[in-house]
Amino acid sequence: MNDVFICDAIRTPFGRYGGALASIRADDLAALPIRALIDRNPNVDWEAVDDVIFGCANQAGEDNRNVGRMALLLAGLPETVPGTTVNRLCGSSLDAIAIGARAIKSGEADLIVAGGVESMSRAPFVLAKADAAFSRNAEIYDTTIGWRFVNSRMQKLYGIDSMPETAENVAEQFQVSRQDQDAFALRSHQRWAAAHQAGFFKRQLVPVELRQKKSEYAMVASDEHPRPDTTLEALANLSLGAYYAGDLEDALARARQAQQIDPAGIPGWIARLLAALVHQGGLPANEGRGKRRVLRTVVAVT
Repeated sequence: MNDVFICDAIRTPFGRYGGALASIRADDLAALPIRALIDRNPNVDWEAVDDVIFGCANQAGEDNRNVGRMALLLAGLPETVPGTTVNRLCGSSLDAIAIGARAIKSGEADLIVAGGVESMSRAPFVLAKADAAFSRNAEIYDTTIGWRFVNSRMQKLYGIDSMPETAENVAEQFQVSRQDQDAFALRSHQRWAAAHQAGFFKRQLVPVELRQKKSEYAMVASDEHPRPDTTLEALANLSLGAYYAGDLEDALARARQAQQIDPAGIPGWIARLLAALVHQGGLPANEGRGKRRVLRTVVAVT
């Protein structure tokens, strides 16, 4: 099989729910890193891109109708470049990269743009069609998170726990205490702060320009979600709802993969993909447990 290399990687900052990026459509947000890839790799033959693969978990609003294809056209890639969108919920972007890697390994592709997009802030409400003529009954759902248009058989078989509820289920099953979770969260925020201060994210970030007034613009150049000044005491005072709501984000990440380095004007590579991607099912109410099984399987096969 062919070797697969990540030749460049770029993303927008992560925006908070209802934060600085909330005014930007998902397809416009998705186009920004692709455009940045084009601009900083001028010697690449962009007509040679075999596919653009996006992950997107919602696809209920402005990210509908194959947002991967819409983004590449908005970014200025040639109209001959195809694009597709995949959905494995929270694993969608990683799945997109894995699909691209498999295509290159198998010899079906040489150059892939892969990544994902999500705008939780702009997730719409959806309204079901009437169940009968002149019906006064209406069902409306918020697509930001959780189930909608639930299949009654699915609910009876597996329940319809939302993601925060499944996290609680897994924490209870594996006896992960709130204190341990808070300590892990604090360490994550502190590590982000240290990396940010050291300029670790500088090359991977493309700033997002926001129009505020007729002639005034603001620039979002850093992740909004991290709280570098938080403490264990502050985290302990957060309710589950507040804890989780703070983790809804608007962002896009993009990676460019290639089989070889010389063709198409690609200057070099930043990583070689070695690990396997393994999928694992499980009870919907314990969705986090599947990740644990996957890690064990990947360790066993690599």
